[in-house]
Amino acid sequence: MRHCAALFALLALFVSGGVAAQAPSLSAQDAWIRATPGVDVAAVYLTLHNGGTHPVTIVGVSSPAAGQAMIHETRLTKGTSSMRPHERLTVAPGATVHLEPDGLHIMLTMLTRTLAPDDEVALLLKLADGSTLTVRARVRPLSQE
Repeated sequence: MRHCAALFALLALFVSGGVAAQAPSLSAQDAWIRATPGVDVAAVYLTLHNGGTHPVTIVGVSSPAAGQAMIHETRLTKGTSSMRPHERLTVAPGATVHLEPDGLHIMLTMLTRTLAPDDEVALLLKLADGSTLTVRARVRPLSQE
């Protein structure tokens, strides 16, 4: 009976939020943005790595530098390039995912300011477990890829 009561108390503490959530195992490196003078959109590229033992799913993106941010995927089909939203992005345990030109990327639209080379832009990746990952991306000139 004692064990049952202790287990119930521990379960109640966990459900109530009394136990701290584990830090996300997702990390981001080499985040950069291609400078696009004169337009109010920009693409963000980076490398994601899941160092944990469980899949991590990104369910949303936001940035104070943009009215809207989302993961997109560029595909080349029969010589025609198209871009479509990628609703959720799951990174498997131990996996590395590259967001790069002509593939997966984060699209920033309705930019709140012109992005100049060497500017830094904050991004917030929202994860399915309710946690977030803050990423800082450096703006590169068009001539530097």
